[in-house]
Amino acid sequence: MQDATDFRVTVTGAGPWQVDTELLVIPLFENEPLQIRDLNEATGGEIGRALASGAVKGKPFEIFVTPTQGTAWRARRVALIGAGPEREFTSDRARKMATAAAIAARQQRVIRLAYVHRGGGDAAVFGQAVAEGFMLATFNPGAYKTEDRDFVPARSMEFVTEGAVDGPVAQAVERGRLLGACSNLSRTLCNEPGGSLPPRVFAERAGEIAASGGAQVEILDDQRIAELGMALLLGVARGSHEKPRLVVMRHEPNDAPPSPVLGLVGKGITFDTGGISLKPADGMEQMKHDMTGGASVAAAMRAIGLLGAPIRVVGVIPAAENMPGGEAIRPGDVLRGASGKTVEVINTDAEGRLILGDALWYARQLGATHLVDVATLTGAIVVALGKLTTGLFGTPPGWVDVVREVAERAGDRAWPMPVFEEYKEQLKSEIADIANVGGRPAGAITAALFLKEFAGGLPWVHLDIAGTAWAEEAKPFMPKGPTGVAVRTLAELAFTSDRWTF
Repeated sequence: MQDATDFRVTVTGAGPWQVDTELLVIPLFENEPLQIRDLNEATGGEIGRALASGAVKGKPFEIFVTPTQGTAWRARRVALIGAGPEREFTSDRARKMATAAAIAARQQRVIRLAYVHRGGGDAAVFGQAVAEGFMLATFNPGAYKTEDRDFVPARSMEFVTEGAVDGPVAQAVERGRLLGACSNLSRTLCNEPGGSLPPRVFAERAGEIAASGGAQVEILDDQRIAELGMALLLGVARGSHEKPRLVVMRHEPNDAPPSPVLGLVGKGITFDTGGISLKPADGMEQMKHDMTGGASVAAAMRAIGLLGAPIRVVGVIPAAENMPGGEAIRPGDVLRGASGKTVEVINTDAEGRLILGDALWYARQLGATHLVDVATLTGAIVVALGKLTTGLFGTPPGWVDVVREVAERAGDRAWPMPVFEEYKEQLKSEIADIANVGGRPAGAITAALFLKEFAGGLPWVHLDIAGTAWAEEAKPFMPKGPTGVAVRTLAELAFTSDRWTF
């Protein structure tokens, strides 16, 4: 298991020229003269020539690397990385810059980096973001490759900032290291082939991740799931030889108040063929990551425990395969969930909402007072928001605002979507309480409203990460593959209970 201790971070108030490192990363803003003590001389004039020729202009994520000369600067090499206009510089930009710089450094087999904090802003906020960014760059998306053994991630990072470097700044950098490591644990799970990660194995590994942060973990088997009356979860699993599991995780500090209790629910479909409503073959291999929501919840529970969240948190992950076997549910079947609500299955490929329905009910039984579910739920959200933004649904507005603000700070861009009751008309069934799909129009909204039926009137947010869980093309700050979305958001949310007054 990759741990935050695998990557060392420190903070220093020394001048950039005093930092002993293999690569010193310096943000460069657009159209700035970059006047840093003796920097041009230390690089033999290379920095000045690059700026004068326009080889580097400060555009976001462009990188210029040059060695230093003499003894005026202790860093072996200096990397200027474009930060864009200074007025637009945010901690999220810094996080991505750190990742981009570390990915580029990996090609040079650099394992010791330092980052110079520039542009103002709270050093603690930026320090946490930079530590997260460097840690995210240590994830290896090609873990199964046998011909590419040259993946050498950085092993240490130093955050260079003026002023006090202990206390809040050091704590923030350490927090960023941990959150980045937990995000990578989620990415590692999501990158596993479906055949290597059936529900039983996924539940065990998710439980180990949460338990390593101190959470109490219980894994319910299919017999116990049946005793609880979770026919929605059991129904989805019927077409597979692999039995379902329900992972239950509890973070219960001794001094935590009885309320509020944050309930985190994550979709854990370890492979999704669509069931009888079979998906097209093209792209089906990516359905191995249909358990991203569950992986995010497990990793967040680890972070919540290690960071010492002051409130009680329960995590619930329903895990199953959706396969087209001889016992699979059929379109037109009616299932009765643990809540007692009956569901007409119109499309077996709308399985995520079924298992989440039972899981949301169970989170309420465990005492949750505020709910967040996270799932790769609908292709419709990708049509609406593309691959860059998570769909955010929920009620009441105050709870939606809290989750959105936390997500923005965490670097998980999210956008509120409507949950008007009129959309629920599309989910009417002639023979059951509700249908599991409402047709193509507003598909992401009707899916969210289906889940709302199982939230029991509690403050509830649904994060549809179908577009953001997997990067289909590489970017300077993100390789192709799993993104680790929502881990930092869910973890940080557990520290905002003082704002849950609405």
